[in-house]
Amino acid sequence: MDPQDRIHVVAPTQEHTHTIILLHGRDSTASEFASEFFESQASDDRTLPEIFPTFKWVFPAAKPRMSARFQVEMSQWFDMWDVEKHEERVELQKEGLEEAGSFIDDVIRKEILSIPADRVILGGISQGCATAAATSLVDGKHKLGGFIGFSSWMPFVAHTPVQQYTVPVFLAHCKDDDMVPIENGQNLRQGLEKRGLDVTWKEYEDGGHWINEPQGVDDLVAFLQKVALGF
Repeated sequence: MDPQDRIHVVAPTQEHTHTIILLHGRDSTASEFASEFFESQASDDRTLPEIFPTFKWVFPAAKPRMSARFQVEMSQWFDMWDVEKHEERVELQKEGLEEAGSFIDDVIRKEILSIPADRVILGGISQGCATAAATSLVDGKHKLGGFIGFSSWMPFVAHTPVQQYTVPVFLAHCKDDDMVPIENGQNLRQGLEKRGLDVTWKEYEDGGHWINEPQGVDDLVAFLQKVALGF
C-alpha cells in the first residue's frame, strides 16, 4: 500500500499555520476517527476545525496486522495480547512499533517541508497515542510544538533517554473508561514526566474510552491555544 493512501487529511479553511497529526485507536480507521473526533464539541457548540480554521489535520492509518490472540487481521499499529494489561506478551509489539515509527517519521518530515517542526503537534487516542508516544515523541528526532493524547498508556518497549528539550504534552483520560484503565494513563503521564516532558494531565468522571464533552474539548482547546497560538 502506498504510504500516501494511508493518510486522511482535513485541510484548513484559512491560510495554513499549524498541522495536527493524530493516530487512531486499534480496530479503527483514519477516516472513522477523524469523523468522530470532529463531532466532539466545545461548550460553545463549536467543533475543532471551526475553532482552529488555520490548522491542517492529518490522520495516518495503521496497516492491517494479524492479531496473535484473536487470529484475525485487524487495523492496529502493533499487535498486543491485552489492552488492559499491556505489559503481557511484549514481544508481539516490537515489529509493529518499529514499522509505525518509520511511517510516522515520514509523515512528520513531509509536514515540516512546509511549516516549522514547532508548528506540528502529534498525538492520538488509545493505541494510536501509545504508538506516537513510544516512537515519535521521546526519540528526539523532531522538536515538535506539542503532543496530545487520550485514553492511553506507555508501551513497555518505550525505554528511551531523558529528553534534551521540553515538549508540552496534554493527556486526558476518563475515569469510566472500560477499555483502558485510568491507571494506565497515569503511568503514561509519569513515564513522560520522567523523561523531562511538561505534562498537562486531565481526568474526567465520565466520557468512557473517548473525549469528555464539553469540558475535555474545552481543555484541549485551551492547551492548543496556549502552545500553538500563544494565548
